[in-house]
Amino acid sequence: MHIVADENIPLVEEFFADIGSITRVAGRTMSTQDLADADVLLVRSVTQVNETLLSGTPVKFVGTATIGTDHIDQAYLQQQGIGFKSSPGCNAQAVVDYVLSALSVLIDSRGIAFTDLTVGIIGVGNVGCLLRRRLEEMGLTVLAVDPFKDPQDVGELVSLDEALKADVVSLHTPLTRDGEHPTYHLIDDEKLSLMKPDACLINSCRGAVVDNQALLVHMKQNAEFESVLDVWENEPELDINLMHRCMLATPHIAGYSLDGKMRGTEFVYQGLCEFFGLPVRRKLAQFLPEPGIKMVSFSDQVPKYQALRTAIRAAYEIRVDDGVMRSAMIKAEGGSLRETFDRLRKNYPLRRDIPQLKVNVPSRCHELQNRLKAVGFDVRAK
Repeated sequence: MHIVADENIPLVEEFFADIGSITRVAGRTMSTQDLADADVLLVRSVTQVNETLLSGTPVKFVGTATIGTDHIDQAYLQQQGIGFKSSPGCNAQAVVDYVLSALSVLIDSRGIAFTDLTVGIIGVGNVGCLLRRRLEEMGLTVLAVDPFKDPQDVGELVSLDEALKADVVSLHTPLTRDGEHPTYHLIDDEKLSLMKPDACLINSCRGAVVDNQALLVHMKQNAEFESVLDVWENEPELDINLMHRCMLATPHIAGYSLDGKMRGTEFVYQGLCEFFGLPVRRKLAQFLPEPGIKMVSFSDQVPKYQALRTAIRAAYEIRVDDGVMRSAMIKAEGGSLRETFDRLRKNYPLRRDIPQLKVNVPSRCHELQNRLKAVGFDVRAK
């Protein structure tokens, strides 16, 4: 069996080497010629998998190590009898960590506490549900909307217009252009006008869910309106003017934790084994390394909200990624924005998920322990 895989998928050799030969290919430029003798294709979101790519190839199984599937023509795969496996939920924790770090920057800039915020969550799939649970357990008010979910399964739901009235609106939907509830340009000039003049919009799902030009115009007209963008319309050809106006800007790496990317590979491996009737011989736990920062400790002299912000940023400091992207893009302005964006993603130093970080807290600091546990930390009383 011959396996062709995106060069940026981790642990391909570790999971698949005993199944067949492996060829690594750049995902952005993958072609039909690369698949001339491929039985299996493993991709990430930068590869459009459709008839144009697969026609005339012997590919029997496609796996994407991502949550999103808008880059996959699933109808074509089904028509051709080609097996398919995505990785829903593999990096949900990483995206939640991203949003929490962004919120920590926002509350610092405004001199408020987490609990002073109301958060609208648009889309309560794997990421949205986990984010909702984290925020509610932290004591925040959450307004969630998802026309495809039953409130009995995910909790109380509100209308989109009501959720847009929150202090922060965080987007967690797939990108769809058809059906009863398409998400392409879901947030357009009309929806932006319903948001508070000093609201913060966070997009870590798909760039085109937000009309980027409408957002730029809206922010120019509303000086206190903030945005945190990890995904961009037409990326990697992002609007550099929009980046300059964002509070935080990152290169599509919200889900790029080591744990999340490795978990995505494991999900695809399990799907391949099921499709071909092979035994599952590999487990992610065999390959996860020790985290770089293993433990953070607090005394009872540290205010609980300060400790919470510090712990979140010890796990993931979003401002570092923002600074790296701005510096790289400014240097590339007028030139190779596309190549720079892709290089930032390819060379991204993978972080670890919040639950991998142990936090020592005095045994008498019960409220701080509870808030840290709500975020997902491995809390140890001392």
